[in-house]
Amino acid sequence: MVKVIDLKKVAHEMIKNGTWKFENGIFKQALDNGIVGFDGENFYFPEHFSEKERKGAKKKLEFVLGLDTDLEKFYSEIGDSKFSFLIEEFYGLTIPRAPSKYQALVEVIAQQQVSFEFAMRTINSLVKLAGKKIEDLYVFPKPEDILNLSDEELKETKLGYRGAYIKSLTEEHVKGNLRLDLEELSEEEAIKYLTKFRGIGKWSAELFLAYGLGKNTYPAGDLGLRRGIAKIFNLNPKEVKEKDVREIIEPYGKWKSLLAFYILCYDRKTEMMKNASRNKGGRKKV
Repeated sequence: MVKVIDLKKVAHEMIKNGTWKFENGIFKQALDNGIVGFDGENFYFPEHFSEKERKGAKKKLEFVLGLDTDLEKFYSEIGDSKFSFLIEEFYGLTIPRAPSKYQALVEVIAQQQVSFEFAMRTINSLVKLAGKKIEDLYVFPKPEDILNLSDEELKETKLGYRGAYIKSLTEEHVKGNLRLDLEELSEEEAIKYLTKFRGIGKWSAELFLAYGLGKNTYPAGDLGLRRGIAKIFNLNPKEVKEKDVREIIEPYGKWKSLLAFYILCYDRKTEMMKNASRNKGGRKKV
């Protein structure tokens, strides 16, 4: 299974937050007690890691990189569909996930109502401001690190109103009011629970379940997903609604979140190409 996975492609779709890097074919991730790595076959750990720490770090990297994904089965599932071209386009790509549920929550909130590129810059700023540095990487900030930031410091990240949401949700989490270990709940139950908290809407809840827990969930109302569907089926993006997205993706069952992710990546790539073409043509951004 692992041999099919293309680490370079997975890293390309990850949030560039300063906590990881892909260099010379090795993916490296900063964790609390050191930097761990994976080259597609072998795992690398600091010498001081105990056997227990190695097992924990290996399990975490497997989750982050989606190493348990059977891509060949997924490709056979979409091979005769309108989505078959995505296989060659993104061959070897899995869904990247966050090393911790708290990190997933923060990064999902940071992506609300902004482009992926802008969100990555704000997350990177937050990590550098509040995270612990290990060599040339940073450990993602802990809840207490975020709570220790002043409002002025938080403004430096350019998170805007999302910064206030992150701080208030962090407070709720630290108090024990906001649980993030929702693996035992159904998708519907988890969404209902999460959306009770100010700052978490349906889109954020769905993205958190996929990115933080690895659930087979996707944000059906996402603009990029709706736009990607429109491009593939030659539809008007404005006419593609959440229910249309679900009607198209739900039949893929256990592969629906992975298919949705491929469509999102396709939309992101085509939008970047379109913007690059505009800029090359000498048009100024308004």
